[in-house]
Amino acid sequence: MSTSFAGKVVLVTGAGSGIGRHIAVSFGRAGATVVVAGRSAEPLARTVELVEAEGATGSYVTVDVTNEADVARMVETAVARHGGLHVAVNNAGVLGTPAPLGELAEAEWNAVLATNLTGAWLSMKHEIAHMRANGGGAIVNVASNLGPHMARQNMGAYGVSKAGVVVMTKTAALEYIGEGVRINAVSLGAVDTSMSMKPGETEEDRAARMREAVPAGRVATTEEIAATVRWLASPESSFLVGHDVVVDGGASL
Repeated sequence: MSTSFAGKVVLVTGAGSGIGRHIAVSFGRAGATVVVAGRSAEPLARTVELVEAEGATGSYVTVDVTNEADVARMVETAVARHGGLHVAVNNAGVLGTPAPLGELAEAEWNAVLATNLTGAWLSMKHEIAHMRANGGGAIVNVASNLGPHMARQNMGAYGVSKAGVVVMTKTAALEYIGEGVRINAVSLGAVDTSMSMKPGETEEDRAARMREAVPAGRVATTEEIAATVRWLASPESSFLVGHDVVVDGGASL
């Protein structure tokens, strides 16, 4: 881990489990003060315990990213507790219920876009407002290879939402880099979490499926994803603006 985040305050949404939790712990290991956000207090508290086990300071705030007042409170709380906000990772998202687009319920469509796209926009909006007024910062939006880079049957709402995150990232990056706010995205393929498992599938089944579907022949480790996010948030990638880094083992090529 080449870059220290000592003295930096990092906010990670969707950090109660999975990739978000691993990203939060990774920043803690790199010396950051980490604020984790999500809907439920109990899993967030567990993430904070893991951050603090790395010798870092952590805290949590509950948030519904589809509610602007909640999102504003999230950012305000992080700043009030820890004195600033230097890095934000907008990871909160849902897969939704798989269905063909012609059969998808309107409520399901709205729910997926509300969390994955509107939630990322609201988070970024309030993070940008603080960063613009306080010397800049770095934002990483978590997208997916589904949507921006490839399509998959029955995953239309999810794909549309993540494609929107990439376009939003590029647009905001152009709008705010002149004020020191650097914004990029990371588009993920299959990662070693429960979200990459099909119902009833074993890890051996998944491994066999990945050998067929992914040129690299496997899923990504959570540390590979966390390392990419840390790099995008670090001065080591300081000339990278509005980029969408695809981390999927070649699956979308």
